[in-house]
Amino acid sequence: MLELRPCCECCGTDLPPDSEAARICSYECTFCAGCAEATLAGRCPIAAASWSAARSARRRGC
Repeated sequence: MLELRPCCECCGTDLPPDSEAARICSYECTFCAGCAEATLAGRCPIAAASWSAARSARRRGC
């Protein structure tokens, strides 16, 4: 299971555990939907992969 961080790694926005705005890649990079879609153009800068909604991820420290 992927581990979701509690905040966006780009802008620092809080991402509550039940947030629909969290995006996570296969390397567990966590971003808010705004940064994932607009700032990062839908691609993770580390994994160079597309985002997944983070509904099934666990939480971890920011």
